[in-house]
Order: sequence, then structure tokens, then C-alpha cells
Amino acid sequence: MLIITSNPKNTFVYLLALSLVAASITGCDSTIEQLPYSADSDSNGHTAATEITRNINNEVRHALPLADQQDFEDAKRGFIAKDEQLQIIGADEKTIWDMPAYDFIGDNAPDSVNPSLWRQAQLNNQHGLFKVTEGIYQLRGFDLANMTIIQGKTGWILVDPLTTQETASRALAFARQHLGSQPIVAIIFTHSHVDHFGGVLGVIPKDSEKSVRIIAPQGFMEESVSENVLAGTTMARRSDFMYGRRLARSDRGHVDTGLGKSPAFGSVGILPPTETIDKTMQEKDIDGVRFIFQLVSGSEAPAEFTFYLPELKAFCGAEMVSRNMHNLYTLRGAKVRDALAWSGFIDQAKDLFADSEVYFASHHWPIWGSQRIADFLEKQRDTYKYIHDQTLRLAYKGYTPSEISDELTLPENLRSSFSNRGYYGTLRHNSRAVYQAYFGWYDGNPANLNPLPPTQSASRYVDVMGGSSNVMEAAQAAFNEGEYRWVAELLNHLVFAEPSNRSAKTLLAQSYDQLGYQSESGPWRDVYLTGAYELRNGPPQNAIDLSSARDLVNHTPRSNFFKLMAAQLNGPKADGVEMVLNFNFTDLNETYVLKLKNAVLNHRQGIADPQANVTLNITHDIFLDIALGNINLKEIVFSDQLSIDGSKLDLIKFFSLQDKPEGNFNIVLP
Repeated sequence: MLIITSNPKNTFVYLLALSLVAASITGCDSTIEQLPYSADSDSNGHTAATEITRNINNEVRHALPLADQQDFEDAKRGFIAKDEQLQIIGADEKTIWDMPAYDFIGDNAPDSVNPSLWRQAQLNNQHGLFKVTEGIYQLRGFDLANMTIIQGKTGWILVDPLTTQETASRALAFARQHLGSQPIVAIIFTHSHVDHFGGVLGVIPKDSEKSVRIIAPQGFMEESVSENVLAGTTMARRSDFMYGRRLARSDRGHVDTGLGKSPAFGSVGILPPTETIDKTMQEKDIDGVRFIFQLVSGSEAPAEFTFYLPELKAFCGAEMVSRNMHNLYTLRGAKVRDALAWSGFIDQAKDLFADSEVYFASHHWPIWGSQRIADFLEKQRDTYKYIHDQTLRLAYKGYTPSEISDELTLPENLRSSFSNRGYYGTLRHNSRAVYQAYFGWYDGNPANLNPLPPTQSASRYVDVMGGSSNVMEAAQAAFNEGEYRWVAELLNHLVFAEPSNRSAKTLLAQSYDQLGYQSESGPWRDVYLTGAYELRNGPPQNAIDLSSARDLVNHTPRSNFFKLMAAQLNGPKADGVEMVLNFNFTDLNETYVLKLKNAVLNHRQGIADPQANVTLNITHDIFLDIALGNINLKEIVFSDQLSIDGSKLDLIKFFSLQDKPEGNFNIVLP
């Protein structure tokens, strides 16, 4: 199973070339002695909520109108049926999707969950088949995202066919069970994130692909398969934290992402669009249904559109808007999004589609009524613009990112709207994103220009504080006072100075538990609780399995693999090495020339270099088999599965200069 959906918002095709270096990525070499669990721990070591955490969460109950039932009425409206046992198990016996795992989410929030996040989790638990309006249906809760069905003249138009083939197939089968069986005449990909296209091969039989119209925004293929090629290894590891992949589904573990329940884990694929949208107000007739598109690339995704159905007065907001504050910066790591442009796109939609009577989107539940939709769009628009403008205002006064993050609060009219709450993105890290977009990582303070690395500074901090016993005494006192952020800061120094200090790791994990329990954001909760989990149990040791990637990587440009090879080149080892290699794809009549010099690997597509050290003649299929780990390159160098002109030893030397990525590196330990 391809663990592509550790990060559902990206395709993670960086994994595809990893086995050019090795057959698979194994767990990191570090080992950890499991910390002893306390008497009040659950089965994963998470401790009970303290009285201070209980009091903080009780304050949330009184500060927000949690009894407001409008969202619950909207989430249930149009309900047709639900799959009572919505659990999907893959051929390898691994769980792909499991809604019953969230049955623990009941009426009242436990002490260990922020009541506002619990409310969002309750809403995202509303799953099944729903009628949005005449001719529009949604399948919600079959995956992280929604799949929408629009009735055409001769069949169904599917919008965003989920993350995996397994979840998309199950959702479509459920719809046909209740709505009747109709052919798929068109597929719409609203944007370039995998949870909105990865399941396409689960809804279109391979023998009917050519007869189905596939409509996507301009740049969709490039962005969907290329977004994280270079940074993906690190993003995947950080996604373990952001989405709580290793956490139990429980009141002391993962409860919700805010955007939906969780990522799906299964087989992913992609199909290239037959038609693209390249401008706003572009119109199309799709099986008798009139669509008006708005191009919003550069808002939530680098390639994205919304659309309006004028005859139905229905507006699809894609993921430009959703029933939570979204990310300007994503905790797993990603390029910062433009808050000002995003706000402008929402403002444009509000004007263009002002007569909308129903809103639906790629996540969450719809809104009915023109006035309510206008209010929703206005507040979403102003939330992103407020974060943008106020971050700059404070930066003009010399405030640093951490100071701005602590200073900003949304005005009452924005923060009282549940759709603007920080269930996914947060005001704190989004304000830092705006600062980063304009000013970068440096806050202007000379002390932060060239600081010591964490392990060096940690040891010196501990020494200055009089040793580990003094640090522990101060941390315990702060913990007893409920100053969990300060405990985390103190003990992070001690743990990096003394990674084997069990007392420090135990108390740090307990402080992360409390910070997680207090978090309104699903990702923040998962980050804290995963940190606690890994302090107690260590980093993951499992290998990354690439076997389900074939349908996706078929569409990955060859140049992406060579860019990744350049990023994996061990510069110090390659210093002084000069080499030229030709990669000749015999079935594509396509050649790439790789030149290694100055410890830098450059490549170009073109005519083979006759003076190359080695020419590798290979088919695209064999190349993909190597990339997916189905074939070990070292085993076939001397076989007849490819031909090599020139020095085989130089080829082996070239690959020996490639660093093996560490997909399971430490985060909470040095």
C-alpha cells in the first residue's frame, strides 16, 4: 500500500524515485526504551486531563454558543442513507477507511478534548448519501473529502472522486444502491490535491476511460504529480504528526482533522484531463448542465477552480472556502499561500455568484439561502484579509512572528462564526505564514541570525540552569501551575541535551498531552499527542511500501526523477567526481543527459552525449519498476533487462553517491 495519504493534500510522488537508491526505506536506526506508563495512562501512554486542562476546556464551553444547532441541521439536511459499517479493508488486510472507529464521539466532550473541536468532530461524523438540491447529491464521510454527483441529461457528472480507488468505488456503489445505476459521463477535478482525484480509477472502468470527459483547472497535471517531489520525504514524516497517523482513535488520541475525519490509505491513481479551464467565467455545457467556472489557482491549491450552476443556483466552492479556517501555512511543510490573493478570490466569487441559493464544497456540509451564503463568504474573505493586514500592521511596528502570533485575535464578528474557527488552520500559525511570505525566516534580531544548533544550545542552557535536576525542578513546578508551553520549552532543551533522561521525556510527554487536549485545531492536537506518543514509544520503524503507486507515476514527468536525484546527491562525497550519463528511454524515443560536476547534478532532455561515461538504455516500464522498488537496480545492472553502453562500474559509482533518504527521522529527539 502506498502511504501517499499520510499527507492527503499532496500526491507525494517524491517517493517514486527513492528505490533508485534502495529497494525501500526502512525505519531509522535509532532505538528507544519505552517509557513506563503512569497509573492514569491509556493503552498508548496518554495521561488524564489535569484539573487545569479541565477548567480551560470548561471555559471554552461557556465562551462559544456550542448549543447552536444550525450546523447540525445543515449537516443532516437531505439525508438519504448511510453505510452503517463503513469500514474498508485492503487486499493486504490493512485498513483503508474506518468510520466506526469514530463511534466514541458522542454527545458530550470529554475532559481530554477541546469542546469546540469535539463539536466539529460530531459534525464530521455525519456521513452517508445526501441530496443537496434537485439534481445534486453528495457522499460525505467515505473519505477525508466529499464526492459530489450532479445529474446530467444522460448520466452522472462526478466531482472530486476522493483519495483512493477503494473509497471512491465504495462510495459510488452506495450511491447506485440508493439512486439507481447511471453511467459516468464526466469527471471534474476541482483542484490538484490527491484527496480530490486519487480515487478516479475506482469510479471509471479502464475500458471506458476514453469516453468520459475529464475537466480540470489549467496546470492540474503538473501540480498534482509534481508539487512535492523535492520536499516530500520530510513532508511525509511531518505528516505523521499533523494527521496523527500513529494515534489511536479515542478521546485521548485522534478525533478529527477539522477538515474531515482522517486521511484514507489505499491505492491512488490519476487520469489526465480531456479539457482544461484557463480563465474565470469560462462556460461549458456538460451533459446538458451549464457550468460557469472561476479560476482560483493560488488560493488553497496551485491549480484550482470553483464553479456555478446557474439553472440550479448552486455554487461549488471547491476548497477555496470551507467550514473552518484553512491553512495559509501547512504544518507538514509547504509553500506559503497568498492570504491577500485568497481573500480576493472569495470576494470575486461573492460578487459573481451573488444569486446562489445553495453552496456546497469539497469538504464539510452545504449552506442554503442567499443571505447565509453571502454572510459565510464575507466572513471567510475577511478572515484571511484580517490575518494578512494585521500581521503587516504589527510587523511595521517591529513585532516578530512569535509576538504577532501571541498578539492577534480575530474581531468578535469573525471569531464567533464556527466556520472561521481554527479547526484546521489556526490564527497563530497563519499569521506566521504571512510574516514568512513577506520577510522570510529571519526576525531581524542579530541573536537569531546564526544561532547554535539545538543540541549544542540545549547542553549550554542546561549547564547555565545548574544541571538537569534544576531544570526538572523548574519544569515540574511550571507543570503544576499549568504552564505547559513553558514546560515544553524547558524540557525540550533538556531532552536534546540528555536524550536518555527518562524523567525529562516523561514530563515533556505529559505536557504535550495537556497541550493536545486543549487544542481547538485537529492538527495541533495530533502534533502534540504524536510528540507525546513518540517520546514514550519511539519513531515509526515500518518501511514505506510503494507498490500501489503505478497508476500515478505513469503520468510523472521523467525530469522529476532526475531533479530528485540531484537533491539526493551527497555533495561532499561527490566533490571532485566528474561524470556524464545518458538515460535513453527506448520506448519513448526520449533521452536525458545527466552531468555531474562541481558536486552538482544537472540534467537536460535532448541528444545523447557521445562522450558519456555510460548510457543506460531502458524502457519506461522498467524504469518505473526500479522507481517503485519492484526491481532492484543493483540486481539488473548485469542482467539483460536493460542494456548498458560504457562503464557499469561508473553507473554503480553514480548511484553510490545518492544519499538514502531517512523517512523516519527523529523529531522530538535529537
